[in-house]
Amino acid sequence: MAEFDTLVATHRAALLSYARRVTGDPHRAEDVVQETWIRAWRHREKLTEDRGSVRSWLMRVAHNIAVDQHRGRAARPAEVELPEVDVTSAPARTDEVLDKVVVDAALEALPEPHRKTVVEVYFADRTAAAAAITLQVPVGTVKSRLHYALRALRESALAA
Repeated sequence: MAEFDTLVATHRAALLSYARRVTGDPHRAEDVVQETWIRAWRHREKLTEDRGSVRSWLMRVAHNIAVDQHRGRAARPAEVELPEVDVTSAPARTDEVLDKVVVDAALEALPEPHRKTVVEVYFADRTAAAAAITLQVPVGTVKSRLHYALRALRESALAA
């Protein structure tokens, strides 16, 4: 344990300086150095001068870690900041959806000729005369179907 403390004290400054040059970021450099010390601890039996330069081994390990981290960041999609959204100011789509469901159900309850007339006049935004041409019925029929359809819709709304 004391030998490892000596090893760290001897090479810490040089290793951190090298990691800063390689990464260009002091925070990433600290991560690289920390990982290098973990690997050095795991292989401490190999870290003797008679097996080669300890500093060279540490620098090579730090270099490999920095390259691996860089490649890992490059392989991931770029991170982007999401704009802050105030959920209280977002329009409430729930009411629109519920209204659509209610209107669709009410239209389905109408007889088909009345439903087609309402759709032509109110949803296709046609005049009674234009709807009469599209539906191939007289204008008076369009007007009477609208009258009875709207009355049925009103009654179903009051009943609900």
